[in-house]
Amino acid sequence: MTDFFSKERITASPSFNRWLVPPAALAIHLSIGMAYGFSVFWLPLSKALGIQDPIACADTMGIWARAFATDCDWKVSDLGWMFTLFFVFLGTSAAVFGHWLEHAGPRKAGAVAAVCWGGGLLLSSYGVYTHQLWLMWLGSGVIGGIGLGLGYISPVSTLIKWFPDRRGMATGMAIMGFGGGAMIGAPLANTMMSHFATPTSVGVWQTFAIMGVFYFIAMMIGALSYRVPPTGWVPKGWVPPVNNGNSMITNRHVHVNHAHKTPQFWLLWAVLCLNVSAGIGVIGMASPMLQEVFGGALIGEQLKLAQLSPDQLLRVTAIGAGFAGLLSLFNIIGRIGWASLSDWLGRKRTYIIFFALGFFLYISAPWAGGTGSVAVFAGLFCVILTMYGGGFSTIPAYLADIFGTQHVGAIHGRLLTAWATAGVLGPVIVNYLRDYQLDHGVPASAAYNVIMYVLATLLLLGFICNLLVKPVAEKHYMTDAELEAERQLAHEKSIKLNGDKIESQQSESHPLLALVAWTLVAIPISYGIFSTLQKAWILFH
Repeated sequence: MTDFFSKERITASPSFNRWLVPPAALAIHLSIGMAYGFSVFWLPLSKALGIQDPIACADTMGIWARAFATDCDWKVSDLGWMFTLFFVFLGTSAAVFGHWLEHAGPRKAGAVAAVCWGGGLLLSSYGVYTHQLWLMWLGSGVIGGIGLGLGYISPVSTLIKWFPDRRGMATGMAIMGFGGGAMIGAPLANTMMSHFATPTSVGVWQTFAIMGVFYFIAMMIGALSYRVPPTGWVPKGWVPPVNNGNSMITNRHVHVNHAHKTPQFWLLWAVLCLNVSAGIGVIGMASPMLQEVFGGALIGEQLKLAQLSPDQLLRVTAIGAGFAGLLSLFNIIGRIGWASLSDWLGRKRTYIIFFALGFFLYISAPWAGGTGSVAVFAGLFCVILTMYGGGFSTIPAYLADIFGTQHVGAIHGRLLTAWATAGVLGPVIVNYLRDYQLDHGVPASAAYNVIMYVLATLLLLGFICNLLVKPVAEKHYMTDAELEAERQLAHEKSIKLNGDKIESQQSESHPLLALVAWTLVAIPISYGIFSTLQKAWILFH
């Protein structure tokens, strides 16, 4: 069984159709992307015992006591720790296991990710059934978080090697799945919870169990479909660019254990952290921001949010949810769109656009809110979210350009600690600044103005860091002997077919199989887009 998952078993033949690899990556990323949609479970779980109304725990009961309590309901804030654990362990596992992944191969890493993510959901299902919060933290948060990290980075190196001519597009296709997973999983989870709900159950444990099994199967199919190209393979007719020493795209390779010793690694770490901090701050406040800025104007009433009736508040909340869904859709569009565009613009220029255009849009947000036009305000933030998503999908190709492809997956894994940092920095800036201004008498409709200026400052810092990125110094590259040793450890195979090049013999081989694979991933994506647009329609209707 170990041999079956080994890297030696998945080296593709020269006629393999490389377009079969992105659907395999999407099967995994669409599954683990449901981590973004876990908030749909918070309210039902907060009344898992009371069903209609939560059964409150004693005021003297601390968080650890509540984690083991079986006679009172959980607080939403306690459940929210699962979301924090997701991304802490995503970043940690990606950094720790990235080098192992390069040696073990994407099939083995993808299979482990499937066991962790699917198994974590099953353990959480048992935790809901027995009303043990600690089992949910352990299941989905810790074990599932490890699955997130391995699943997230499992296709990166492989896709970049299959698409040396379109690095940005290749990684964008996969990473857009992580942004789109919640768009598919959240409405499905709502449907299943409604189906399984009874007078004695909110339907969450059954939903967890079914999703755990379904995601395990989907991820295993994706993992088993991975193939890696032989060493030296290039697409038919493609000629690698010549590096004149000043090019931002190298044909050499930096070892993962030396990458962090370069200024380029830390500059790109800052680039990702600052871009994500600004974007994640917007995502976290999107729905309440729209409601507080426009209030009753969202439903044609010239009233402030606090003046609305309960029925009117429900209508405004629904519009806010539609806005959040629309931002998610543009997040996905940005992941594939900007990453693909970076293949022509270059990665450095693409990030220059992210930071320069983003800076202008952030400082324009207060003006957009003051216009009274929901369409202008929403459109501005939709563009911002494309660049948030684009930052995630473009960074793997940027790393491959700077550090080479041999250890790009492992280097990417270590760089994802910037994401974990941004996940704390962005929300802290937004939440504390908002509360500070409200406490000092600033109207809710104007409380986000200063926040936008602060987030714009983060982008300005990111702009400077990106400008400072230069090619890596010669001393950091692996020698030919070191590179060959690494390839031996990674069990890479090399096939000589045309001199010292390995070319695809049939770039469109097995087109029907590729069509079927893409159709299988297109169906759930289409469902997610349709569901999102349905909710977002009320924003402009």
